[in-house]
Amino acid sequence: MKFSSILALLIMFTIGGCSSNNEVDSELISKAREIHDRVITLDTHADINVANFTEEKNYTSDINTQVNLPKMEKGGLDVAFFIVYTGQGDLTDEGFDAAYANATSKFDAIHRLVKDFAPDRIGLATTSDEVRALVAEGKKVAMIGVENAYPLGMEIERVKEFYDKGARYMSLSHNGHSQLSDSNTGERDDVWLHDGVSDFGKEVIKEMNKWGIMIDLSHPSKKANLQTMELSKAPVIASHSSARAMNDVSRNLDDEELLALKENGGVVQTVAFRSYVDSEKHSANREAASKIEAEVAKEMGFELVSRDSIRAMSTDTRDAYFAKLSEMREKAAPRIEKEVKEIAPPVDVADFVDHIDYMVKLIGLDHVGISSDFDGGGGVDGWMDASETFNVTLELVKRGYTEEEIEKLWSGNLLRVLDEVQKVAQEIQAEG
Repeated sequence: MKFSSILALLIMFTIGGCSSNNEVDSELISKAREIHDRVITLDTHADINVANFTEEKNYTSDINTQVNLPKMEKGGLDVAFFIVYTGQGDLTDEGFDAAYANATSKFDAIHRLVKDFAPDRIGLATTSDEVRALVAEGKKVAMIGVENAYPLGMEIERVKEFYDKGARYMSLSHNGHSQLSDSNTGERDDVWLHDGVSDFGKEVIKEMNKWGIMIDLSHPSKKANLQTMELSKAPVIASHSSARAMNDVSRNLDDEELLALKENGGVVQTVAFRSYVDSEKHSANREAASKIEAEVAKEMGFELVSRDSIRAMSTDTRDAYFAKLSEMREKAAPRIEKEVKEIAPPVDVADFVDHIDYMVKLIGLDHVGISSDFDGGGGVDGWMDASETFNVTLELVKRGYTEEEIEKLWSGNLLRVLDEVQKVAQEIQAEG
């Protein structure tokens, strides 16, 4: 693996020989396209809204989502983990019941997509063999991840229930401490609930090992993550996190966590979330872009409101607000492209791949993968939705990654961990 920009330039020169820059670029793109078409591309984190899983509106058409079947087909994204996400609420019976109902609705939505809406275009996979079989059939692949185990309540039997519904990874918490573990958000006020993983969380880790669900480290606290890796009998994943040494935010993993993950045999799925990739660059870009959006909103007679105000809206009012927001941003986009990019460029695919480079160098290529967090705030310039997935492969090729290495980054490493987790589960079940 070659990391320096000088070596990358040498690679480009070698590919092109004495040709012109345009010919070099053409050959590089052609090489990347061939690799992209051959490898299985897998994104471990795409959020969903159940409103987009109805007979009238679903992923069979190019609706206003970053991931749907037309965009996956256009961009060559083969596999998407669709996320059963539940925001953290009260640790009460009422809170647990509401969380469980929310999770159930999202499991059901994903099953409707693969069984009712598009069985000829996408199938649900729960093993690496099923992923490869579906891709060989020419279908897209849905997998399921659970973001926040809060919906388990205090009922450990739900781990197996979620497994039976297709869940193949789950995080112990999200933003806010759950009944299972502390969250990374404890860094804001230094207030903690469990000093890592709770006693019930430790039981859930055992149960996830038993049934073959990968444990996700992307949202819990550092202490909880280190404890989890000590407790787990199987490799773990971070489904959507980048390198804290590159950008110091609590959602990224620091070097100690990354090195422990390597020792554990797991994989970190580098996330293309702009403020996690480069907070300073993203803030400068958003400040400049927001000024233009405010001007366009004023021209439209559209009032921009705070996040708290949006949360307080009814569902219909919120949907109408977001529709108008989308319209405003579409109108503002040409001005932003023209006026902002040069003075405050957006976080882009190259910045994203810098995190991949860093983690590959630190913990080895076998422990690094790729994720987007699409429809949950993710996306970088050049990979803003699934239709642009090829651009990630192109950037990897530009930097000298081989086809074998790119295959591991896109899916090989994650599927290897899934295989190992399921093997451990079989051994535990055989022991009785």
